[in-house]
Amino acid sequence: MPRPKRSRFIRTIPAVTYFKPRGIPMSQLKEVCLGVDELEALRLCDLEGLYHDKAAEMIGVSRQTLGRILEQARKKVIEALVYGKALRIEGPHDAQIFTQYTCRSCLYQWQEPFVPKKTPCCPKCRSEEQTNGFVSK
Repeated sequence: MPRPKRSRFIRTIPAVTYFKPRGIPMSQLKEVCLGVDELEALRLCDLEGLYHDKAAEMIGVSRQTLGRILEQARKKVIEALVYGKALRIEGPHDAQIFTQYTCRSCLYQWQEPFVPKKTPCCPKCRSEEQTNGFVSK
């Protein structure tokens, strides 16, 4: 029996979760599923340019596991591009998604698990005026 999968920390939620080739009806398309952990690994390493050890630490996996996640993710994206398949982004149930907040009053920054429609108060000054956004370090 394989060991249970560790929770992975996801700091971005994609605004768009489905990409398809232009001009091809959905009924004729095959699709490739990309997990949010794979998207996060691509974002951290390829878009943000982080080294694998730092990106692995941010996601909460070993560097070797991050390497395997990246290999799978790149293969899926290339398969969708080369063979004209749709790309669907879906999240694993055990992913923990965090939002970063910045207090407008004291400029304190903190992270909390993402909860839709929740307005937290600053843990330092208790102000409820903050800006939020997904972490992109």
